[in-house]
Amino acid sequence: QVQLVESGGGLVQAGGSLTLSCAASGRTFRTYRMAWFRQAPGKEREFVATITWNTGITHYAESVKGRFTISRDNAKNTVYLQMNSLKAEDTAVYYCGSRERPGTGNYDYWGQGTQVTVSS
Repeated sequence: QVQLVESGGGLVQAGGSLTLSCAASGRTFRTYRMAWFRQAPGKEREFVATITWNTGITHYAESVKGRFTISRDNAKNTVYLQMNSLKAEDTAVYYCGSRERPGTGNYDYWGQGTQVTVSS
């Protein structure tokens, strides 16, 4: 089992920045990929960004490319999401997920989520 705990959410003005953290514990040695997803009220959960745990290869949703940066600290078992130039439409609950198998299918573990609210 892997436990994921997100932190760093909050209220920020449009154009501002925020950094989310996701601390992993438990059977983290089997982690292949970690990712951030988000879910706005009344909408489905959507992909934001992902990073492979060992090689650091990243991929972003078009809506955040150039504004968000995903990174990881293997020694701390933590993945980050640096969010710049935030927009009102970035308001959502942000979830961290981890996957043990190669590929980009379903994620095995999820955190509880952290709220990000961007005021316009």
